[in-house]
Parts: sequence; structure tokens; C-alpha cells
Amino acid sequence: MTAPLAQKALLDFLGRPESYGLDSNEQVVRIDTHISAVFLAGDKAYKLKKAVQLPFLDFSSLAAREKFCKAELAVNRRTAPDLYLEVAPVYQGAAGDFSLGGPGEIVDWLVVMRRFDQEERLDRLFARGALDRHAVTDLAEVVAEFHVKADVMPGFGGRAGLAHVIATNDATFALTALPRERTLLLKARSEAWLEKATPILEARRSGGFVRHVHGDLHLGNVFRHEGKPVLFDAIDFNEEFASVDTLYDLAFLLMDLDHGGHRGLASALFNHYLPFAGEWAGGKTGGLLALPLFLSLRAAIRSHVEATRAAQCDEPNEATLRLTESKRYLEEALDYLDPPPPRLIAVGGLSGSGKSRLARELAPFLGAAPGALVLRSDVIRKRLLGKSMFERLAPEAYGAEMTIRTFEALFAEAKAALEAGHSVIADAVFARPEQRERLPALAASCGVPFDAAWVEAPPAVLMERVQTRSRNASDATPQVLEMQQDYELGGLDWPRIDSSGTKEDTLARARKVLRI
Repeated sequence: MTAPLAQKALLDFLGRPESYGLDSNEQVVRIDTHISAVFLAGDKAYKLKKAVQLPFLDFSSLAAREKFCKAELAVNRRTAPDLYLEVAPVYQGAAGDFSLGGPGEIVDWLVVMRRFDQEERLDRLFARGALDRHAVTDLAEVVAEFHVKADVMPGFGGRAGLAHVIATNDATFALTALPRERTLLLKARSEAWLEKATPILEARRSGGFVRHVHGDLHLGNVFRHEGKPVLFDAIDFNEEFASVDTLYDLAFLLMDLDHGGHRGLASALFNHYLPFAGEWAGGKTGGLLALPLFLSLRAAIRSHVEATRAAQCDEPNEATLRLTESKRYLEEALDYLDPPPPRLIAVGGLSGSGKSRLARELAPFLGAAPGALVLRSDVIRKRLLGKSMFERLAPEAYGAEMTIRTFEALFAEAKAALEAGHSVIADAVFARPEQRERLPALAASCGVPFDAAWVEAPPAVLMERVQTRSRNASDATPQVLEMQQDYELGGLDWPRIDSSGTKEDTLARARKVLRI
């Protein structure tokens, strides 16, 4: 990795164990990005900002590096207070020798962190297949909590904020070896999508969805500590990049998972995040129309970062691999801006039938990335009552009036999502004929196809599932299930899917019936 000449000797110094008071046989691990170098030494990590100047940052002066090291400490203590320890100077003596404790002249600055196991980074876990649905739903809750508490920044974001990102991406692309005709096409398509999304972006900005968030929230900037995800390495060098729409912040994780070939995990993260973050499709703040642009911009950033790193590589094979990956990200950025048309799917069934699990597993196969929006009546009911997903409701919350409110919200949110071009899976018991009849009419009004499935299993299977599930939005008890067995379903003409077998068999049958 080629370093700025002014820092080359310093980087060599930081790569030696003796520089940290360690034995000469101890290993110092160096991790490079295009803007920094991190040295893992002993029980600490030392991060040096490279003296580079790019269209979106300027670390070329000592004063700038000191300023942004201190900013990095502050912004990351919001999510990882135990990780970020201090900002420390690097000294150079009269003889030209460097030291971390002086004496001499301060010639650079380091962010000092507590070292953690690099194999616990989520990108590493993901690469070795150790990131599952439960891990990403934990991640969704952590990110949502961070977003909800983050400072509102109404002076940023909106149309102007994303226009700046598009322009910055393009200026950076122009400095790379990527095919210029493709990057210019991406710029043109991004600007066209921005025009379409401007009203919703401005509504979200004025509605409090632009906040001082992470800004660089990909899998490599999250690690697992005591079983829970911890966010680190947030953007400190560009306030515009860090003060963005919360859904745009999330989009980096979604794109990362999707790029890695696991849209199912991206879908699980997306659908679990929304209710915890106060997001939903209905109303002026629904961000689904902007999501393809958000994902595309994140892929574009990955593309030019990889291209920049390719140009910095001393090793030709690594440079070739990085440039190839950069081109792949570029094509994905273009693909996100050409999403498939939306569909409306309904999945009904009694409690314990597996309808919610099936809805979740069908979602990644439907429509625009990261898959269909799953609108679950159990979650909507709780949200309308100001409760979290896993809080139990009193029996009166399931009365006729509240049920009507719940389904009206479900239909309204489905309509808003479909009109934004996003596929929807409606997940509810749908025991009443009038509830089922609303759905094809809704689809027709939005000009989208409609399909449905009724999920069922023997009563003993339903009962076992209701009795054994945990961390589930449904409040159904064995008594509720017994009551449901007596429902008069009316003229139920939805295709029936037996869910008593394995979840893989159920999914395969459903995909065949629903032509997914």
C-alpha cells in the first residue's frame, strides 16, 4: 500500500513492536484503508490518518489531522465509549527519531483504541457464514436505537445533501481507472432518481429523519462484543456525510449484505429495523421511494473507494482484484436504479400456522432490494398503541374497534409502499372475508398484481408452535388459538399451503403457488 511520502518513515516506525514498548518478537498487525492506517499492537489499536486530500476530505495538514482525530474520538464514543480511549501525539526528536511519549516536536496524531478481536467484526463473521438472522435482528435494534437518539440535523440532508453525494461520487470516479462512460451513466440516472425522490426527501428532512448518525455504517464498522453488535469508526471528517437520512445510513448495511449474496439477511435487517426506528410506509415521511437511490449511492461509494485503493496498491494482483470488485459495485449501483415492478402478496392463517415466518422468508424474492416490505398486523397494532414489538397487549387491544384501526393502517401503508414502487407482503390472520376482499381491490388501484396464500397445519402443530415460541410480536395464547379454531372463514378461495413439514418445504411450495 503506497503511503504519502511525508508519512512513510512514520508508518514504518508504527509497524515496529518496539515503538509501543513491546518485545521485538511480538507482532504488530497493520490494517489499511484509503484514508488511514491502523496498527494493532499489544492490547491497543493506533490509528493514523493518512496525509491525503480527496474531493470529500482533506487530511493534508497536521492541524487537520489533529482536529479530525479529536472529532473521531467524540463521535465514536456515542456508540463505543469503552473502545475509544484517547488522542495521542507522535513526537520526532532532534535526531529524527519518532516516539509516542516525547520529547521532541509533535509531527502527527493517533487515535488510541482498545483492541478487539478482528474476527468478531461483522464482515469477518459474514464471510465465514457466522452471521445469521438473529444476529442481524440484534443489529437492527442497535442501529434503530442509535438513530432514534441521534441529534436531528434539519440543515442537512434532503435533496441538497444527496445532490452533494452524487457530485462527490462523480468527482472521485473521475480520478479512478473505472470506465468513464459507466460512471457518467450512473451520475445521470442518480440525478434523475433524485428529481423523483425530492418531495419525499424534503419531507423526511423536515420531519426529523435527517440526523447526525454514523455515515459509514458497513459491516466492517461493526463488531460483536459479548454477543451484541457495537458500532464504531463513524465518519468524523465530513459533517455532510454524517448528517444524513437515517434510512440512507442503514442502506450501507443493506447493500453490504446484498452484495455478499445474502439478500435474505438484508431483508431481515430492513424489516426488523423499520418498526424499532419509527419508520413505516404510510405518511409523508415514508422513505421507500428513495431506497433504490440510497442503495445505489452506497454501492457507488464502495466502488470508488475500491478503485482508489487499487491505485494505491503496490502489489499488482491485489490492485487487479480491487479494481474488478470496484467494477462489480459500479454495476450494482446501476442495477439498484432499475428495480423490478412491485407486487402485493397476502399471507394468512391462524396463529401458529407459520404465516409470519413464511412472509419473512418470501420477502427477499420479491421486488426491489432488499425485498418486500412485510406489513404484519401484530406489529402495526402495537405501534398504533405506542407499544414496542415484544410488549404484550391487554385483551381489550384485540377488540373490534382496534382491529378495524389495525387493518385500515395495514391497507394504507401497503398502498403507500406500492405507489412508491416497493413490493408488499401483508401478514395477518385475515379470518374475515371483508378483510380479504380489500386486498385485490387495493392491488388493482395501484396497478400491481395480487396473489395470496392461506397457511395451515394440524391443530396439534399449531398448538405446539404457540406454546414454544419466544420474542414474537404475536400475543396469541393457546386459549386464543382454541377460539380461532371456531372462526367462520366464509368463502376462502386462497390457495392453501400445508406448513406442517420443514420450513424449506413450506417455502418451496409457497414460491410455486405464488409464482415467486
